[in-house]
Amino acid sequence: MRTTTLMITAMITDAPHLTLMQWLSPAYPVGAFSYSHGLEWAIAAQDVSDASSLRDWLKDILCHGAGRNDAILLAHAWRAPRSALTELDGLARAFASSAERLLETRQQGAAFCRTTAAIWGDELPELTYPVALGFAARSHNLPLSLTAAFYLHAFASNLVSAAIRLVPLGQTEGQAVLAALAPLCEEVAEQAQTLTTDDLGGACFLADVAAMKHETQYTRLFRT
Repeated sequence: MRTTTLMITAMITDAPHLTLMQWLSPAYPVGAFSYSHGLEWAIAAQDVSDASSLRDWLKDILCHGAGRNDAILLAHAWRAPRSALTELDGLARAFASSAERLLETRQQGAAFCRTTAAIWGDELPELTYPVALGFAARSHNLPLSLTAAFYLHAFASNLVSAAIRLVPLGQTEGQAVLAALAPLCEEVAEQAQTLTTDDLGGACFLADVAAMKHETQYTRLFRT
């Protein structure tokens, strides 16, 4: 009897994890694999050339760039009533530092909304990715801290995957970088829950420049 109770409790506890794993897995059709967030240009320019420079590049983005901003926007979307989503989504679009950054968050968000609506019946407008995910997570009673941490980890994982193909970087080296960034994803996610929209901003100027330069890069595999 006790074993059965523990098994049921574990299943209930794991349910949010499984939903978030599905939403943020490479199999969920948001097209994340086709975006490099400017990393493709950074690698071509030799700003990122090995595991160490990749780790530092991603660490800065998570702490001081789009990663931190997305976590803040996600947290506010998780708490926001539907009536406030349009304003919050407009803010997310305004903080996209280039045309390709806007493309990345807008198209992934739209794809997430379409797929989630088709499977779960959610009525979601086409929102930027962190806003869409935050609001959908709240609608399904998924924990904010878990959602934000999983989102950042998936974001970092996608860029590590891009680097494995572009540097090129070994699979083991790439996974070591991701493992090193995992505690940071959790830390940034926790901090974001206490921040306001006035805390949005960034200091990853080279990453922003990389995204802009990528728009005219002659040879490229990724959309951003």
